[in-house]
Amino acid sequence: MESTSWPPEHSDALRKHLAERLTFSAIAKAINLKFSTAYTRNATIGRAKRMGLVGSDRPQPLLQAAAPRLERMIKPRPVEPGSAALRWPAPTLKAQELPKLRCAEVEPRYLSLIDLERGDCRYPYGGDEEGEAITFCGHPRRPGSSYCAPHFDLSRNPVEPEERDVSATWLRVIEAA
Repeated sequence: MESTSWPPEHSDALRKHLAERLTFSAIAKAINLKFSTAYTRNATIGRAKRMGLVGSDRPQPLLQAAAPRLERMIKPRPVEPGSAALRWPAPTLKAQELPKLRCAEVEPRYLSLIDLERGDCRYPYGGDEEGEAITFCGHPRRPGSSYCAPHFDLSRNPVEPEERDVSATWLRVIEAA
């Protein structure tokens, strides 16, 4: 762990630069250049506090004292309430066609989780609204799946497959051989 005490010449340089009203960043850079150290801005602030040099009566650095002059040079234009400068452009919303929802060709039994048996379909229904109970399909499951056959197809096949011409498929197989 590094020692927190600074050598006396570093502390003297800190006092001198504080009297010159430099910022703590500039003080750290100046001390680092002069003594080949690696003090940070926070290290100089901490050392100045421990030495009792920092307080509410410390004059502001020269760079911060020049800020009010810059504000006087750049005068903002007054903006009237309700003017076009204060209004956000209204978003243009286009009507969108709702997608056609797919559903399984089975009437669910709406069983609760407790009522489900080992071989029942686990496809969920409900639970969309706050406090709405979630129920399950409950029809016999397809082997190797958690869903019945209609719900399995619904969950695995988002788009109905196109009917293919069998002869074109056989032609591709024969050409590949």
